[in-house]
Amino acid sequence: MTGTSKLPAEERAVTELAITPDNGWNALYLDGDWVPAGDRDLIDVENPATRSTVASVPSSTESDVDEAYAIATDAQSAWAERPPQERAAIVTEACELLGEYADDLATLFAVECGGVQLKADFELQLAQGTMEVGAGLAMRDGGRRKESVTPGKENLLVREPAGVVGVITPWNFPLYLSSRVVAPAIALGNSVVLKPDEHTPITGGLVLAKVFEEAGLPAGVLNVVPGYGHEMGDHFSGHSVPSVMSFTGSSEVGRGVGQRAVGSYTEPALELGGNNAHIVLSDADLERATDAGAFGSFTHQGQECISINRHLVHESLYDEYVAGLADRAAQLPIGDPREEGTLVGPVINESQRDKIVGFVDESVERGATVEAGGSHDGLFVEPTVLSNVTSDMPVACNEHFGPVAPVIPFETDEEAIRIANDTEYGLSGSVHSSDIARARDVADALETGMVHINDQPLNDEPHVAFGGVGASGMGRYNDEWIMDTLTTLKWISIQREPREYPY
Repeated sequence: MTGTSKLPAEERAVTELAITPDNGWNALYLDGDWVPAGDRDLIDVENPATRSTVASVPSSTESDVDEAYAIATDAQSAWAERPPQERAAIVTEACELLGEYADDLATLFAVECGGVQLKADFELQLAQGTMEVGAGLAMRDGGRRKESVTPGKENLLVREPAGVVGVITPWNFPLYLSSRVVAPAIALGNSVVLKPDEHTPITGGLVLAKVFEEAGLPAGVLNVVPGYGHEMGDHFSGHSVPSVMSFTGSSEVGRGVGQRAVGSYTEPALELGGNNAHIVLSDADLERATDAGAFGSFTHQGQECISINRHLVHESLYDEYVAGLADRAAQLPIGDPREEGTLVGPVINESQRDKIVGFVDESVERGATVEAGGSHDGLFVEPTVLSNVTSDMPVACNEHFGPVAPVIPFETDEEAIRIANDTEYGLSGSVHSSDIARARDVADALETGMVHINDQPLNDEPHVAFGGVGASGMGRYNDEWIMDTLTTLKWISIQREPREYPY
């Protein structure tokens, strides 16, 4: 790929290169240039549906990371000095470009991470939404004046860019989970070094480099270094340069990222795993709860940190709920994400498939019953519903990250709360009841960062705080909450009148 000229919007659709798998992604993006792979090792990006190679991208080295951080450092001050409306305009232009590339992005989502059209629509909507909200942050400086206890003194709190922001993102919603940090960081005057997951380096990183380049972002403000996490991730996350290290991924890896960041006096922002409970109380609207349960478990093959991991259903509704959920699971069309009408695509790789299948098999050996699904073909795992599940079974006590719906009965609201909280995770959850006050009491008792009443956990709105507690992470994303992370408050006081000192 080569750098692209900044053409008028009406000309761009005809003359700009399309965002397609064969667009020449074999490059890093450093200091505004597409740097060829050279003698670097290559990462083959594989289509999980067909197992064919989509593209090959360079595997960045530790020296590439050092260079990227140095470039970002050099570019940041000048970028922060640009007027806020100029920074906002570039983020807005990048947002509009994503819309122009919607069809190409849908193809990339399908072949790179197994995303069906429904998922592509969701992800593009979220990515554009987070860019719109992020652009608005540029004009919201957040500074304020505070009264002083000292006569004649004025206190000012001034918000400044954090500096260089390091970003590590996963493969499940690659474009959105990168955009939700990159867009506000750039709008607020920071520079960014982005390491996308090795499974999705195109939609998770190189696509953003392309659209921001076309939008007119100055060289060096955004740098993208694809690479294997086990080879250069520790160096990236423990680097001395960044002021903020954003990581989205597993709790196990996130713990190490956070520890290395803190060891370098870098502020960590961590959005990690989940074991989210979908609680159906005795007075719930059963059909509504079942519809929500199917959507929350099987969308994008259950490969979301906020997917339903456990269905907790009152014993009076249990059998009917299990039957309804199994019926919905059996009717979901499975196939290549590029085929019209497909709702369930492949999981990302063999390792994920084996983990999912292993959890199911072990749980069945311990007494769980398969009500629907339970099989797989290649990387296509059938939407699976399990009854007679207990909380200590592998499908319930682990984050299975697959299209699996274990259903656990409970007798009282208090028991449901106890089961839901019996996990190290605390990301999201949902409660169904015809009595909103009752549902709210349960929601208040859940030890999670987010709860959704009469819905399911797959909710994210770019203007609402997103994040968890415990092993699900620290910090909050979106709007003013990510602005707190991506900026630093400086206290400036002005002594406007002579002050008397004790000596």
